[in-house]
Amino acid sequence: METKLLLITPPFTQLNTPYPATAYLKGFLNTKGIVSTQADLGIEVILKLFSKTGLTDLFERIENDPQERTPNAERIIALKGEYLKTIDAVMLFLQGKNPTLSHLICREDFLPEASRFAQLEELDWAFGTMGLQDRAKHLATLYLEDISDLIVECVDSHFGFSRYAERLGRSANSFDELYDSLQQPFTFIDEILLDILHQRMLDVQPQLVGFSIPFPGNLYAAFRSAQYIKKHFPGVKITMGGGFPNTELRSLADVRVMEFFDFITLDDGEAPVECLVEHVSGKRDIEQLKRTFALVDGKIKYIDNSGCRDYKQADVGTPDYSDLLLDEYISVIEIVNPMHRMWSDGRWNKLTMAHGCYWGKCTFCDISLDYIKVYEPVAAKLLCDRIEELMAQTGQNGFHFVDEAAPPALMRELALEILRRNLAVTWWTNIRFEKSFTKDLCLLLKASGCIAVSGGLEVASDRLLELIQKGVTVAQVARVTRNFTEAGIMVHAYLMYGFPTQTAQETIDSLEMVRQMFETGILQSGFWHQFAMTAHSPVGMYPEKFGVLKETEAIGSFANNDIVHVDKTGTNHDKFSFGLKKSLFNYMHGICFDYSLQDWFEFKVPKTKVPDDYIFSVLQEEDNFTVKPTAKVVWTGGKPSVAYFTKNKKGRSFEMATLTFHDKKESFAVQVSQEQAQWLADFLDKAAIAAKSITTYSQAKQSYEDSGLEDFELLWFSKPINTLRDFGLLVL
Repeated sequence: METKLLLITPPFTQLNTPYPATAYLKGFLNTKGIVSTQADLGIEVILKLFSKTGLTDLFERIENDPQERTPNAERIIALKGEYLKTIDAVMLFLQGKNPTLSHLICREDFLPEASRFAQLEELDWAFGTMGLQDRAKHLATLYLEDISDLIVECVDSHFGFSRYAERLGRSANSFDELYDSLQQPFTFIDEILLDILHQRMLDVQPQLVGFSIPFPGNLYAAFRSAQYIKKHFPGVKITMGGGFPNTELRSLADVRVMEFFDFITLDDGEAPVECLVEHVSGKRDIEQLKRTFALVDGKIKYIDNSGCRDYKQADVGTPDYSDLLLDEYISVIEIVNPMHRMWSDGRWNKLTMAHGCYWGKCTFCDISLDYIKVYEPVAAKLLCDRIEELMAQTGQNGFHFVDEAAPPALMRELALEILRRNLAVTWWTNIRFEKSFTKDLCLLLKASGCIAVSGGLEVASDRLLELIQKGVTVAQVARVTRNFTEAGIMVHAYLMYGFPTQTAQETIDSLEMVRQMFETGILQSGFWHQFAMTAHSPVGMYPEKFGVLKETEAIGSFANNDIVHVDKTGTNHDKFSFGLKKSLFNYMHGICFDYSLQDWFEFKVPKTKVPDDYIFSVLQEEDNFTVKPTAKVVWTGGKPSVAYFTKNKKGRSFEMATLTFHDKKESFAVQVSQEQAQWLADFLDKAAIAAKSITTYSQAKQSYEDSGLEDFELLWFSKPINTLRDFGLLVL
């Protein structure tokens, strides 16, 4: 009998695009002929809640509950009629189906306004450069956040757009608090969620339901849903996988968890889920499951079954987004950070260039876990096949490569393949700021559709970067971010404070480096994160090497990842948080570079020791002129037209040629001798993206000399070739 599988992402992840885990799994199951259905209950709950019907129910619930409320909540309730009148039109607008509403929204007398709009005056200058649609999206987002504030205050304190009851899932060494909350009556949001879930269970009639839980903010809703299925559909088996169990539940021992879930799988889900499907349909014994927790003889048992192999990335299939409501996701603009904006605005197909991290050394990272440790890239041709398949399936040509750190060599091959196939795609990804990202590689990535990269600068201090084993220096990061910026690719830096042994001096010096990077224009976006010690990172495993003491051993019977630690030599970093974030907000808008760093903090901070022209000076260091013989030479432009003429100079005549090129923006010409022109036209043809074989620098030199021409280097560093370098002749 066929096993029906229902894959669920519980509320809430993102509003603008589906979290890809279930689509990855469904794509894999397709290759095995296993039928599955997927649902993102997060977006479904949001659509039901933020509708005329949903708000009518919400206001009714609030009005029937006589409690004391803040003036802000009273204001929203008083404007109930305005919210009911506008909600459906606003949701259509945020889905991209009602673009003309932007004119009404921007007049600022259409949407009812509560406390979230108080910040608008400050943001006016920030939106000066924003178009009508973007400004309207931002106003509509504030409007939704006002309603969200009402929900949190009056009906469900756990509510949040991209997370739900997140606090219950964070650092929950004990299951007690979450378990107790699951014994409480259903909240207003629970009722909406379980109503949708009930209908889905009736429609699909699955024998196995799999919950993907990427974040702590999905945990409560997953348990609530599983509890409901156990009560109303008792014959159905339930499993959980995803980022949260992979990092937090590796030492699970609390038997109560198994009142809700029959199985919990760890790490890559393909093989474990396939084994579960076989087990549920009676073809595999429970002892033959893979990387799965199950209840055996009343105790939680971890069944590893390492003999059962995992699937290679080439064999996992293309993610399949069917069943998901792709045209009903909403694009919101919460804040003016350009990178966070990309997270929440627009639909992105998610793909992975490589499983794991090719670097795999950063000491704050969970490098002992398979999702980072097991590195396996996907061939560029196969990646491009998947890109084309997804474009056909979803009608969207935007791609977010969700790699830990995309490998530069693979990014280069992917860009060349995209250009060879003449595809129009927009893409962005996460990288390490390493020196392989030369000016020419960045130009190639831009030509293939790359619009943004994010990467960890972490602590902008060479001592700490070495302790982190980041494998980069601040100067190197500056030059790489300059290369991306000059190519027209936006750069976002992840910044960290509070790393073990970090001093107040190093934090302030780090801030000064960041200030200079924004002032020189080589960074466009950034975000400060406070260091957190995790059980699976080198710092968590060997704290003595990093001068810290564990205050808690993370081993609990439930979640086990975050560790509270004491830094014997460093500084209390909590107090730096506000000043770091406020300064960054201003730098991102190109202002306040002349403020003293002390101005951002309410307490005394040390003076920076970084020279005020440090970043400017490292950017002046010229690239050396040497070209590796094995470097690939690629021409991204078109074929030239050639015109011959004779040039007379001091009584001598020279046979010359003009090569005229046309690119998308302009036409340009170069002049060389007739013999050089014949060689150059032939060479550009061979080096063109569409050419079957790759031309190297040494092959170019050889063919030049074989044509009877002399002094290749003289031509290569001449004005005509420099002009071609500016217009798409790349050395990679």
